[in-house]
Amino acid sequence: MISAQNINKSYGDLRVLKDIKIEIGDHEIVSIVGASGAGKSTLLHVLGTLDKADTGEVYYDELNLETFSEPELAKFRNKNIGFVFQFHHLLPEFTALENICMPAFIAGVDKKSAFAKAEELLKLMNLSERKDHKPSELSGGEQQRIAVARALINEPKVVLADEPSGNLDSDNSQDLHRIFFDLRDRLSQAFIIVTHNNQLAEMADRKLFMKDGEIVAPE
Repeated sequence: MISAQNINKSYGDLRVLKDIKIEIGDHEIVSIVGASGAGKSTLLHVLGTLDKADTGEVYYDELNLETFSEPELAKFRNKNIGFVFQFHHLLPEFTALENICMPAFIAGVDKKSAFAKAEELLKLMNLSERKDHKPSELSGGEQQRIAVARALINEPKVVLADEPSGNLDSDNSQDLHRIFFDLRDRLSQAFIIVTHNNQLAEMADRKLFMKDGEIVAPE
């Protein structure tokens, strides 16, 4: 479903990604692990079209995203890719329900339909009773689950998660990990997860190791 070929990325004289080749199948959960500075987050940003490779190509279902204009990329990203980051980035002035709806509003979905879909996701996250609460009224684990629901509102083909449990305690981390796999089974998304959490990495269908900007065999 996703194919990246010969991806290279540098910042000045620092070569961050070196001839990366990666393929992700439909409904697959792939973890990417490695030391800080190995290039994991940069790769995730390139795959998610948040950053552009210096050379190489990224395909989604055989669509070459290198041929897309910036407006076309933004529209494609909004519809096909969900993002979950270490910091939830919820908008503090809006409720949980409204935060979840934001990508749908950007896509032009009407308010009634967006709210209905968001309420379905809140139920899936066991947070229906928290829909009218603002982020400051939610625990860290609840905020992150709202961020996951927001990533799913447009029914993307893939969810990219960058250290999604990095700011959570062990209990909330385990809950979030279970949610990812439950969502894959229920909604059929693929997940690419950058993580330092060994438990989450080992649960994935496939674990990739990065070192010095390359995908390498485990030591």
